[in-house]
Amino acid sequence: MTDIDVAIIGAGAAGLSAARTLASAPLNVVVLEARDRIGGRAHTETLAGLRLDLGCEWLHSADHNPLVAPIAGSGLTIDKTPPPWASPQATPTLTAEERQAYGAAFAAFDERVEAAACEPEDRPASDLLEPGGRWNPLLNAFSSYYNGEAFDLVSVKDYAAYDDSEVNWRVAEGYGTGITGLAPQGVRFVGGCPVSLLRHDGPRLRLETPKGVVQARAAVICVPTAVLAAGGLRILPELPAKLAAAEGLPLGVADKVFLKLDEPEAFAAESMVYGAPDRTATGAYHLRPLGRPIIEAFFGGAHARALEAEGPGASAAFAIEELVGVYGSGLRSRVSVLAKTAWASDPWAGGSYSHALPGRAGERAVLAAPVDGRLFFAGEACSPHAFSTAHGAWETGERAAREVLAALGV
Repeated sequence: MTDIDVAIIGAGAAGLSAARTLASAPLNVVVLEARDRIGGRAHTETLAGLRLDLGCEWLHSADHNPLVAPIAGSGLTIDKTPPPWASPQATPTLTAEERQAYGAAFAAFDERVEAAACEPEDRPASDLLEPGGRWNPLLNAFSSYYNGEAFDLVSVKDYAAYDDSEVNWRVAEGYGTGITGLAPQGVRFVGGCPVSLLRHDGPRLRLETPKGVVQARAAVICVPTAVLAAGGLRILPELPAKLAAAEGLPLGVADKVFLKLDEPEAFAAESMVYGAPDRTATGAYHLRPLGRPIIEAFFGGAHARALEAEGPGASAAFAIEELVGVYGSGLRSRVSVLAKTAWASDPWAGGSYSHALPGRAGERAVLAAPVDGRLFFAGEACSPHAFSTAHGAWETGERAAREVLAALGV
């Protein structure tokens, strides 16, 4: 490892894509991963015989998502059941009439966002909420799941730039399983090997790790913006524009809780409810996804961070109490906790996916730009139109690898 051609820092979707693209080139390539597993924020675990995606779960824009074909080609099952979030179930907390009113408010908000995105100046997406609108708390709750933060922290121009065909599929065996299964043969992966310092002021790049120093001709940097902004990976001489871009593209938080159902037949499969539609600090609950005997709870933004800060049992306790408010106290004895996530507390992530702060939409291009023909950047935050997604990260890894090949004359 002391002297190689290309070091890829991070084995998430972007790093795996870069490695896959470089695998057939006549280059000595190594992937350095801080965790003891590959996949990054794409992570499937099997618990109680169920495949659970603790990270990314949906093949967004599946009709043109570049991961669909290779994952299907690997023998995994692409499930095309429509997602439930477009039609939340009518419950005591959200009647059918209220559901329609919320949908109309959402559509009107989206129209105002599209118009504002064409204006010269950027601004917070929250400026486009109806003043005093009844559905503003629930719209901000949606933003906390979708963007990882409420709309006051989201750039209008960036939000409008996201390319969403609204076709969403799943990998029955787990999206994390599908992505990690695409790791190429013939490329060396070294786990438990975070890069703490990257120097680019000598004839070779110098990467310092707990397992020794790596010297390389080029590096593909695939670490989350939160890690870059916090100095988890220091780059010397410093690159102020990159640090500023990372700070302008922070990671929002979207956490999950998985509850096992003892009597699943009492709940409609592939349905969704909100715990308390009149507040932003609420959960969205996906009932029996893929027909499985579970409830998958989602929490986002400031609420998710607050639950993480309360301790490891807080999110599950909150989920159960909200569901009791919907289904009655008998639910407590019918569920058990399978798993929960805390992505903001993960030292190698620092959050779930990026959003641009108001006025910072242009930072994605800044972050993605190569430096001196030796440093190349990839990851979902570098994607101009598919940020916050695994396929966006995958596309940027492939792009960065092609830039490496051109720079090295291969």
